[in-house]
Amino acid sequence: MSDTHYQPPNRAPYAEDWSRSRGRRYPEGDSATRTPFARDRDRIIHASAFRRLKEKTQVFVAHEGDNFRTRLTHSLEVAQIARSVAKAMGLDDDLAETIALAHDIGHPPFGHAGEDELHECMKDHGGFDHNVQTFRVVTQLERRYPHFDGLNLTWETLEGIIKHNGPVADKLSRPSWRAIADYDQEHDLGLGTWASAEAQVAALADDIAYNNHDVDDGVSAGLFSMDELAEVPLIGPIIKRASNELPGVEPRILRLEAVRRMIGEMIKDVMAETRRRAKAEAVASPDDVRALKRALVAFSPDMAEDLGALREFLMERMYRHYRVNRHRSQARRILREMFKLFLDEPAVLPPHWAQHLESAVGPQAKAQVVCDYIAGMTDRFAIEEHRKLFYLDIWN
Repeated sequence: MSDTHYQPPNRAPYAEDWSRSRGRRYPEGDSATRTPFARDRDRIIHASAFRRLKEKTQVFVAHEGDNFRTRLTHSLEVAQIARSVAKAMGLDDDLAETIALAHDIGHPPFGHAGEDELHECMKDHGGFDHNVQTFRVVTQLERRYPHFDGLNLTWETLEGIIKHNGPVADKLSRPSWRAIADYDQEHDLGLGTWASAEAQVAALADDIAYNNHDVDDGVSAGLFSMDELAEVPLIGPIIKRASNELPGVEPRILRLEAVRRMIGEMIKDVMAETRRRAKAEAVASPDDVRALKRALVAFSPDMAEDLGALREFLMERMYRHYRVNRHRSQARRILREMFKLFLDEPAVLPPHWAQHLESAVGPQAKAQVVCDYIAGMTDRFAIEEHRKLFYLDIWN
């Protein structure tokens, strides 16, 4: 029997319309071949910061093995899920994909360990937040164009990047959010409301991707077994059904089949819950989405409960595993030592960054230059740079 041919849905009334985009901070002419949101996607893909995600930690340090996810492969998986879900729901799939591709572009090396350490290093200067750093990358730090810094993305993409998890107006008083507050003064992003349905799809696609690939990577790394997962809500019943339906299948294929099915179950759930909420709230436009008191795109209560149990399992058996803790400890020491050295001895920085540091006025601005340099590093570059700085026998 052949597969049923996919029939695209009608456009949802609350989908973003690229022809009604609120535009860019710096006006530009239209593209002859791409919508504004597709153009944003291409700018992100060509950005240096996006390219560097190929060797930045997801859970495992990037040099530990070629089969584990990095920030880049994670972002690609999130984008694939976001685009597919958005298209199936009649939303603008270019916008959903764009926000998904950009969502981790500000992550420093070594994943959350790197973020925690940079936050500690910057505690007297406003702290560090990878979401804010993502925003700073796409509005300031990427320098590729002659007439503006950053990527000059559309209002809808920027809104989605900073608000995909919900309203953020309450965060603007935090010192680490100063860059967002300053930008908002000139280009109001409506930070007190929810973002578009497309941005919310990207946020849920992130949850779907990382829960599934962390299960896959955790088993591959030997941190836990399929038998142990069989007792965990959501994934456990899926494993049991797949085992019964595929007797004698090799363990690796069983693992991949279970992960594939779990992705499908989570997507089906979020689409059903979103449609239920849209109907209950009579959502008829993008502005209606922003005006809601809760997210439009969401998991059902039952799915959210099961995901909570799965996350507890992963937290205990993976994220806090002693092997992961060792790498976190090493990573934090590497970044801490480099941060202090660069501030104390600016002359050891590459000339371009040394000039930035020299021209920065005040301790906070100087610390931000060092933070930006370190945050842009890949895992591998950070490890090698630290060795060159602290071990004379391999210096070059």
